Amino acid sequence: MLKAILSNPQFSILEQGINAASLRHKVVSNNIANVNTPGFKKSEVVFEELLQAELSGRSDLKLTKTKASHLSKRASDGSVPFINTINSTSFRTDGNNVDIDVEMANLAKNNIYYNALITQLSKHLAGLKSAINEGRR
Repeated sequence: MLKAILSNPQFSILEQGINAASLRHKVVSNNIANVNTPGFKKSEVVFEELLQAELSGRSDLKLTKTKASHLSKRASDGSVPFINTINSTSFRTDGNNVDIDVEMANLAKNNIYYNALITQLSKHLAGLKSAINEGRR
């Protein structure tokens, strides 16, 4: 019974989302930390688009590399999320392509996303707790 409750797809999706948000926080923080490192190329976490494709039944989505450096740190098992290094043109002479304003906005956006996922998980668990407590009466 407990296994059936915890194997609910909502838990899995929330878990994946929380893991992606945590990874994104680390990646954006790394981008910010390297804002003045010559030649540093920013990275991003790809998750929501792949999750949406999977949920809408387009799980046949195939990712291909157009350059060897694209999709460089994807998990070997094909799971999402994964880290994509952005090799776009830098407007700085040192080759660094990190824009501190964009990264700070990404960090704030990710914080809101993470908090929303935690709130959803907390509400779901509170509902289960209520059902368990009411079932004992």
